[in-house]
Amino acid sequence: MAKAMVLFLAAGLAEIGGGYLVWLWLRESKPMWVGVLGGVILVLYGIIPTLQSFPNFGRVYAAYGGVFIVLAVFWGWLVDRKMPDLYDWIGALICMVGVSIMLWAPRS
Repeated sequence: MAKAMVLFLAAGLAEIGGGYLVWLWLRESKPMWVGVLGGVILVLYGIIPTLQSFPNFGRVYAAYGGVFIVLAVFWGWLVDRKMPDLYDWIGALICMVGVSIMLWAPRS
């Protein structure tokens, strides 16, 4: 379980961080190398989830989606300085409950 969460966190940070660098390049006129670095990080994001031990691609990516939502809330708070409201936190909690059910529910 710890390995799965570390990989989900790494994938989320790579996706959000890479996308953020591309955003800075295209929307805020940062140098091209910032966008290229963002692109490289986004390629790494595509590789990281393949390291998961779960056998089902769709389930891994669906569960990762919930983790991504939570990380995006924190990114907005810590990087963009936009304080999440109660509904952001409730939504993030619901996502994590869904992730837990999808990944660790007993199956036959």
